[in-house]
Amino acid sequence: MRAVVVTEPGGPEVLQIVEVEDPVAGPGEVVVRVVAAGVNRADILQRQGHYPPPAGTSEVIGLEVSGHIEALGDDVEDWVVGEPCVALLAGGGYAELVAVPAAQVIRPPDGVDLVTAAGLVEVAATVVSNMDHVSLRPGETLLVHGGAGGIGSFAIQYAKGQGCRVATTAGSPEKLEFCRALGADIALDYHDDWAAALKEATDGKGVDVILDIMGAKYLDANVKSLARRGRLVVIGLQGGVKGELNLGLLLNKGATVTATSLRYRPVNEKCAIVARVAAEVWPLISSGEIKVAHETRFPIEDVAKAHQQLTGGDNVGKIVLTF
Repeated sequence: MRAVVVTEPGGPEVLQIVEVEDPVAGPGEVVVRVVAAGVNRADILQRQGHYPPPAGTSEVIGLEVSGHIEALGDDVEDWVVGEPCVALLAGGGYAELVAVPAAQVIRPPDGVDLVTAAGLVEVAATVVSNMDHVSLRPGETLLVHGGAGGIGSFAIQYAKGQGCRVATTAGSPEKLEFCRALGADIALDYHDDWAAALKEATDGKGVDVILDIMGAKYLDANVKSLARRGRLVVIGLQGGVKGELNLGLLLNKGATVTATSLRYRPVNEKCAIVARVAAEVWPLISSGEIKVAHETRFPIEDVAKAHQQLTGGDNVGKIVLTF
């Protein structure tokens, strides 16, 4: 099969399409013939050498795919060959075939084409699992950074659907307007002093929950922006891995700083998360309550261009690779 490999850590030019051996479905696994693969920030970090896959996982980049069931391993009873599906992966998505635990594979939401569906499962699983992790409650205020991206655009709508007030940051007037159209109550340009503007917009209270993709760069401002008993959950490290944490301020607020990685969770946890996505999120997408993010498609041969698009600063919504 064809797969994208990283010849050495570096820029998009290190992504090469080569022939590799087909995967085989082990016990409890299925093999998916890939129609499309979602492109995520984690893919950029892995290409750069900063986010290695878990032990025993394919070195091929890619955390989510859509496609059709190609083969069944032993003890798999809920699928038949040829069925359409989407899958949450620990790796291996930028390939024509991928093996994955069957319980991490679910049927796509009704009314969504299979290519678009490739970019939904990782985003939905990330947002839902992290909002559960920090116990986001109706009536609270959520700040999500990068509101015009795949994670942000989903989180805005999901939190609004949970009865929350939503603040977000983005980098241009067009992206800020896009966030407002999705339901954001407060939209702030991150080139400005967004923390001061957020404090003013919340009458000095701050926000109850922050979903952060930036890491070190925003750590101090995020902690300052938390309300009493606020919770900061870091899910990305675009702004670096080491920052200074004001423990006195954290103590005075009774606040919490936590970090999670969906990729490194045990299989049983990921299976439970995708089952919840199928049961609770897919109906919201099918009904239109959560709108599918703007999407840009690239053929797999243009994988380098897809990575350039994601890191270039102009991207809105989700990027998917098609086979």
